[in-house]
Amino acid sequence: MKITALLENTTTRPEMKTEHGLSLFIETEKNRILFDMGQTSLFAENAQALGVDLSSVDIAVLSHGHYDHGGGLSTFLQINDRAPVYMSPYAFLPHYNGVRKYIGLDTSLQDHSRIVFTKDETRLDEGLTLFSCNQNTKAHDLGSFGLTEKTENGFVPDDFRHEIYLLIEENGKRILFSGCSHKGILDIAEWFAPDVLIGGFHFSKLPLDDTLTAYAKHLDRFETDFYTCHCTGTEQYAFMKQSMNRLHYLSTGQSIHI
Repeated sequence: MKITALLENTTTRPEMKTEHGLSLFIETEKNRILFDMGQTSLFAENAQALGVDLSSVDIAVLSHGHYDHGGGLSTFLQINDRAPVYMSPYAFLPHYNGVRKYIGLDTSLQDHSRIVFTKDETRLDEGLTLFSCNQNTKAHDLGSFGLTEKTENGFVPDDFRHEIYLLIEENGKRILFSGCSHKGILDIAEWFAPDVLIGGFHFSKLPLDDTLTAYAKHLDRFETDFYTCHCTGTEQYAFMKQSMNRLHYLSTGQSIHI
């Protein structure tokens, strides 16, 4: 399996463009998968520069209903005329940040014929499954990170029921993709205990203190290779790296083989 970061907040390659967002291109033995589409069309520009043909994508997955993961959805639908786009039925709910700025998706796309709304567990193909984990019990409550949903009764903390996770099982390995891990990376790691976990931890606003050290040590107990990015924060990554033996960073233009 080959995973290429088409878009992430950082890069070590000057020819790559970056923005606050995430987009991953996944090549398995049977499928080509696009996982998230960044804020804008930059993911597609980087894909072209990297020689990645987005028209060849068989399956697209939107991890959750935030603009920095689904802002490029319309671009993908224009480039690729065949791949279904899987997302939570809650993806188009009105999502806002802590200062009540809209951070949701373009609602004009919600009735597009190629969008497929998932169930709590949705099997895409042999070894490809999407999970919501909405019914799972949390052992660690990390809060809503200040993010909200607008309801008829006003703004309420986001419960992240719009977030889904992609599990790929191939050649005896279990690889989990989690866009931002809003439901809590500690619980997600426990729920799945994958061989590899790829995605953001949503720690970028956390101080570099004993609490973050405790989170890192908790994750280090798993026999999991973590490839993190995007909303983890580069300073937080470097800090956690001191307490984690199997933590790596995945930046724009980089590919990993599993």
